[in-house]
Amino acid sequence: MEFLCYHRDRLDSATLRHELIEEHWSYMDGYAEQMIARGPTLADDGSPIGSVHILSLPDPAAARTFAFDEPNYQAGAYRDVMLRRWRNMLGRTMWDFPGGRTGGNRYLVLGLGLGPEQGTGPVLPQRQDELIAYGPLLSDDGARWLGTAALVRAADPDEARAVLAADRYAGVEVHNWVFGGRPA
Repeated sequence: MEFLCYHRDRLDSATLRHELIEEHWSYMDGYAEQMIARGPTLADDGSPIGSVHILSLPDPAAARTFAFDEPNYQAGAYRDVMLRRWRNMLGRTMWDFPGGRTGGNRYLVLGLGLGPEQGTGPVLPQRQDELIAYGPLLSDDGARWLGTAALVRAADPDEARAVLAADRYAGVEVHNWVFGGRPA
């Protein structure tokens, strides 16, 4: 099973996150084999405002353990957590993205579905060469489509937003995002 975990920072938690950076990386090292994508979301000034992890885990209990045992969460650095089942429609990890780790602007795009009666799932855009990760956000049992999450390379937030057909979503969020992990 695949899951998307998006921890969003509490206001003024940058110092705490900085103090816990080695603990965070060490914790993530334990999940290296399961990672599909990871990295921080950033404010316009480049400061971290959240942390995205997409990974394959055995079950929802393991996903909850991952999300809530994370050192920054335990220390109170995050204001909330979005944890959803997810399905990897591209069948690859971010490290397999042909565009590489650097170059261009990258974004996390979250589309929230219109509701259960409208939920038929995401449609892959015709042009997939700028998609780093793409897939549906699903109910806990994996049976219902609740939205879509994508990591994309795009010229600007409007171009990133356009990877999701606006008429299929109640709302779309776009966040600056960069490849994460330990510095090389």
